[in-house]
Amino acid sequence: MDWLHKAVDFCIHHQTTLGYSIVSLLTAASERIFSSVVFKCPCNSGNMLYGFSFLLAPAFILLLLGFMVNDRTWRLLTGKCSPEKHLQCSSRGTCARFCQLLVLMTAKALVAPLTWIAVALLGADFYECAASGSSLMQSLFCKDKGTDCQKQLFKMPCDKELSANISSEWLSLQAQSQLIGWLLIASIMTVVLISTCVSRCCSPVSYLQLKFWKIYSKKEHELFEIKAKEHATELAERNTNCFFEATDPAPFYTPSNEDWQKISILYTFNSQAQYYSMIHKYVSTNRGNSARFKEEGQDLTVLAFVDEAQASVSGL
Repeated sequence: MDWLHKAVDFCIHHQTTLGYSIVSLLTAASERIFSSVVFKCPCNSGNMLYGFSFLLAPAFILLLLGFMVNDRTWRLLTGKCSPEKHLQCSSRGTCARFCQLLVLMTAKALVAPLTWIAVALLGADFYECAASGSSLMQSLFCKDKGTDCQKQLFKMPCDKELSANISSEWLSLQAQSQLIGWLLIASIMTVVLISTCVSRCCSPVSYLQLKFWKIYSKKEHELFEIKAKEHATELAERNTNCFFEATDPAPFYTPSNEDWQKISILYTFNSQAQYYSMIHKYVSTNRGNSARFKEEGQDLTVLAFVDEAQASVSGL
């Protein structure tokens, strides 16, 4: 059973990387299914629109799904346009933190779309269809050759005999697609490496403290979920019993709207008074009522990484 424990520990310690890997594999498999089963190039003047639709439209849908399934998206947006909070993003520091989180969420949401585009380019089917209807390719391959060449170029993705007769052009389209695909993959890996290095260099905490921060954030989230379910269950039971038994409710404390708002705002790490979350800061500053809570919440000179941002960048 030791191997099982080791496998479980490996999955736990690398769950973020494994999650991205699974998403990428599922996306690649979906692209292959679409390419072999659904995609049928029309081989006419609509080649370019049809090919790029299969190349880009699914990627855009995957990008939207990436934002929709990310809890941080809704945490960042919920209540931000309510009348009580119309001044919440008026400060430059708050907007900077908001944009920082938005960039990190976009980076996470781009994993599946970029995987789709890269795999599709390496497969070359979508690009060949789109490129065969491109005016740029027509001017490149059919210069001074008349309209017959353009019609042949349209039919190339559907006619193997024709593609064999003009194999140089056909191989050129495949080569272009695969070259763009590898350049895209290399560019993504380079950007990820550079951004990770920069974020780590600018981190307000050391390597081991960052690991502790990530562990604390995970455990706090797990305990919050458990306590929230217990608290909600007790409140629901009290209200339901009072309704059916026609009795007066017993006193029951639940956090106020102001308390919920205090722990839901964006958190900025301050090395002078290091807290690891808004809940940690809230309970350490007299339930958010001390002057320290308000002053640190408005401190625009110390702009560090929020805990969600650290976790996101570390995962990348």
